[in-house]
Amino acid sequence: MSDHVYKKIELVGSSPKSIEEAVENALERARKTIRNMRWFEVAETRGFIEDGKVDHWQVTLKVGFTLDK
Repeated sequence: MSDHVYKKIELVGSSPKSIEEAVENALERARKTIRNMRWFEVAETRGFIEDGKVDHWQVTLKVGFTLDK
């Protein structure tokens, strides 16, 4: 069993293509400034409608990362 201590943050990602791409977009951007990301959970999913069709997806993620010792 590990003795990691985690911090949890909330991110919001979006994509015109899919929920999965919205998740990837959020994680890719966070990766530039946050080290040691280990897990995520999708807290909310939203879709925006324009002219009766899905325009884009938006997801709220909770991301856990380990703190440096």
